[in-house]
Amino acid sequence: MKFRNFAKQLLIGASLVLSLTFSASFAIVPTPAPDQSGPIALTGAIIHVGDGTVIGDGVITFDDGIITAVGSASDNIDLTNHEIFDVQGRHVYPGFVLPNTSLGLSEVSSVRATQDIVEEGDINASVRSAIAYNTDSEIIPTNRFNGILTAQVAPQGGLISGSSSVFKLDGWNWEDAMLSEDVGLHLHWPGMRQRRRNPESGQFERVENENYQGQTQLLHTLFQDASTYTGEPVNLNLLAMQPLFNGIAKLFIHADEAKEIISAVRFARSYGVEDIVLVGGADAILVLDFLLAENIPVIYERIHELPLREWNDVDAPFKTPYLLHDAGVKVGIGGGATSIDRQRNLPFFAGTAAAYGLDRETALAMVTGINAEILGVDERVGTLETGKDATLFISEGDALDMRTSQVIGAFIQGRDIDLNGTQQQLYERFRDKYQNQVE
Repeated sequence: MKFRNFAKQLLIGASLVLSLTFSASFAIVPTPAPDQSGPIALTGAIIHVGDGTVIGDGVITFDDGIITAVGSASDNIDLTNHEIFDVQGRHVYPGFVLPNTSLGLSEVSSVRATQDIVEEGDINASVRSAIAYNTDSEIIPTNRFNGILTAQVAPQGGLISGSSSVFKLDGWNWEDAMLSEDVGLHLHWPGMRQRRRNPESGQFERVENENYQGQTQLLHTLFQDASTYTGEPVNLNLLAMQPLFNGIAKLFIHADEAKEIISAVRFARSYGVEDIVLVGGADAILVLDFLLAENIPVIYERIHELPLREWNDVDAPFKTPYLLHDAGVKVGIGGGATSIDRQRNLPFFAGTAAAYGLDRETALAMVTGINAEILGVDERVGTLETGKDATLFISEGDALDMRTSQVIGAFIQGRDIDLNGTQQQLYERFRDKYQNQVE
C-alpha cells in the first residue's frame, strides 16, 4: 500500500496492520513509482538528518524530487500548495545506503541462470555491474521495507572483479535506476592464507596460499601496463583502469587481515592511486595508525560475524566500528560479507554497533551520510538537507532496532514507493489461512 493510502488510514485511526494490506492482484515486484506530481510536506515528525542532528516536531518538504526545506514547526516553513501528511511523531530518516552488494545481480544461489556476479578469470576490469543490474529482482523490495533505498552494486570474483555503480532501488531499467555510474573498481587482494578442509581430519584450517606470489605478480604486471597505457592497441581491461590514475574512480580494496591491508594499500599507492577505500577490514583495528596516515576510509562488513581468530573476544566485531570511529577513521557499515538475503539487515548491523559504544545517531550516519560520502554520492543522498534528493522513509519506531522498526512509507527522489513484496504477500496469505482456522 502506498504511503498516501496509509496516511489516509492514519487520519481515520486505522491500525498499523492495515499498512501491509494489498490486493491479491499485485505483482510480487511492484511497479516503479511515477514521478512526484506536486509538493509534499511531512509534519509532526522526528527527523533524523543523518549527520547526528535530530529535529523534534519536524517539518520536511520536497518538490520535483528535491528537498526544499527541513526544520521544526517553530520555523514556520511555508506549506502553501503542499500536500500535507501529519506523521504524528513517527521517525523520518534518510534512505539507508547499502555498499558492496550483489543486489540485482544474484537472485537464486542454486540456479546458475540467475547469477550474474562472477566472470571467468582473475582480471575483469572491463566488467560493469551497471549494465547487468536487474531492476525486477524480487530481492529489491525486501531491502526497501527495511529502509534501504540506495545501493552500490558490485561484481565479485577474481582479483580485479570490475566496476560498481550506485543505484536507486526503484526504476524500470538500469538507466532509470542509475544514481552514479562506475564509481570505482574492485580489487580483491589475494589472501596470504586460505581456508581449506583437511582431508584427513575433515576440519577447516588456514594454510599458506601457494599462489600468493603469482597472484601479486599478475597484479603488478596489470597495473604497470595500465599506468603506461596509451590506448593502442585496444585493451578493454587496461582502458577500464584509466579512471584510477586520473582520480575519476575509486579503488575499493577488499582485504581483511592486517598484513594484507598494508600490502594492498602500499601496492596501490606505488602506482599513484590516490582514492582508496578499504572494504571488509576485519583487522582494521590492528592497523589504525596506517589507515590514519594514508587517510583510508573503511567500509566495515563483519559486525554480525565471528572474529577471525578464536582468541579474539566474541564481541570484537560489534565494537570495531566504535573503536575505528573513536580513533578518527572514517568508517561506514556494509553488509557485503554476509549472504545477499541478510544484507537487508544493514540498519540492524548499525543498531548492534550502537549497542557497543557508538552514539545512536553516529551509528545511523554510518549507514546513511558516511556511506554516501565514501561512495561519492553524498551531494545527492545520505542526509536530509535542502537541495538533496528526497530519498527518505517514515518508520513507526527506531529503524535501527528490529523490535520497533516498521517502515510505513518511503520516497525515492520524491516518488511514493510501493513497499509491498514477497514477505507481505506471504504474511497476508497465511494470516488469513490461520485466522480462519481459529475462528
